[in-house]
Amino acid sequence: MISEIISSILLFLEGLGYWGVMIGLMIEVIPSEIILSFAGYLVYNGSISFVGAVIFGTIGGVFAQLFIYWASRYGGRPLLEKYGKYVFINSHHIDMSEKWFNKYGTGMIFTARFIPIVRHAISIPAGLAKMSHARFITLTTLAVIPWTILFVYLGKTLGSNWESINTIAGPYVKPILVGAIGLTALYFLIKILMRKKKA
Repeated sequence: MISEIISSILLFLEGLGYWGVMIGLMIEVIPSEIILSFAGYLVYNGSISFVGAVIFGTIGGVFAQLFIYWASRYGGRPLLEKYGKYVFINSHHIDMSEKWFNKYGTGMIFTARFIPIVRHAISIPAGLAKMSHARFITLTTLAVIPWTILFVYLGKTLGSNWESINTIAGPYVKPILVGAIGLTALYFLIKILMRKKKA
């Protein structure tokens, strides 16, 4: 069940409508899956539209990653190691994502978005490497859109039972995760083959 604190935050965000969905995802105090599912519930009860929820949800999701990217780009690793714990990012996440990014390139920004833990941390090496804003935003947006659509849809489908999203989402998320891992593996293979060809 949703805790009283989260319920209070969601009630506040509900009063803001579309902007509440966007702000909730931007600050990411509550997991994005819960915010998006709640947005789906708001679609269900007629407070907002499905298209509006997806648009504002996508904007909020992209900005949440941009904040991490900017912190990495302009604050560097020391800033992340000092304050990363407040957004559930630790040194291990930074090391792992930086290794992946440096080895396999900017394409990881898209594929890693569907893999738990890595999907948030991958914005860090992009900022540290000063990846272009345009490329980062484009790849992030392309990955955030399907994630947003899925959870808004599930929240709308569940209606007043949206709080059980963690149980219901599993069968839907699993194929996406498998597909993302497969796509990531294919990306790795292409990169390896390209390196061998150059060598």
